Amino acid sequence: MVLDIAPHYFKDCAKRMIRCAIGLILSLHMQPRHIARELALFSINQLPSQPQKLESKTLDDIVTAVVRSLHDETKELLQTASAELQRGQERVSSSETRTGDIRQDIQAVEGMVREAIELTKNAINHIGAALDFPVTLVLAQRAEVRNYAIDILKTVNSKRSQIDETISNALVNWQIDRLAQVDKDILRIATAEILFMNVASKVAIDEAVELAKRYSSEDGYRFINGVLRRIDDQIKQSRNS
Repeated sequence: MVLDIAPHYFKDCAKRMIRCAIGLILSLHMQPRHIARELALFSINQLPSQPQKLESKTLDDIVTAVVRSLHDETKELLQTASAELQRGQERVSSSETRTGDIRQDIQAVEGMVREAIELTKNAINHIGAALDFPVTLVLAQRAEVRNYAIDILKTVNSKRSQIDETISNALVNWQIDRLAQVDKDILRIATAEILFMNVASKVAIDEAVELAKRYSSEDGYRFINGVLRRIDDQIKQSRNS
């Protein structure tokens, strides 16, 4: 049964790799702000938070931080996936020495394989992103990309407490500290744009959903969309009251 699952999911991984290649072509025509959001997403935890230090960073500094972040996250994802597969192998080995109903063992191993494949999918997306950025930036409007990425980083860092409070108020039965880091940072960027950067909420939400589709978990974009729409509704209610 596990063997029936694996080929299907690895085919899906191959499709994702093809989508990454297509994304590379499409990215050459991206708007500078779209590229800047991706750069900000992956450099947000690598670059200094002080505005003065951020201002001194070049686009090459930002890209270096992005590649470092993607490298670290990809390595962690693959290590975790490997550990899940090892657990599944050990479970299979132990079941071979026991008699009786092994359906629970099979279900457990299936879960481990599914988790490992999901982690591998995310790692492939990260690798695709790391390959995208250098080519994208060759043809991009480098000054505008750099300046908007820095604006995002400065806003997120300087307004962090207000941004996190706004996100927390929109979460239902959840805490911001429990969110995956990529989801947290996507929400922070979109919230910063809506609250402080004069970006239309529809644009900020749509861009955040696209980031989540590419870099979050399989259903992460739905979660991101729901939280940001609640934030938008709360902001509108506050302005109308």
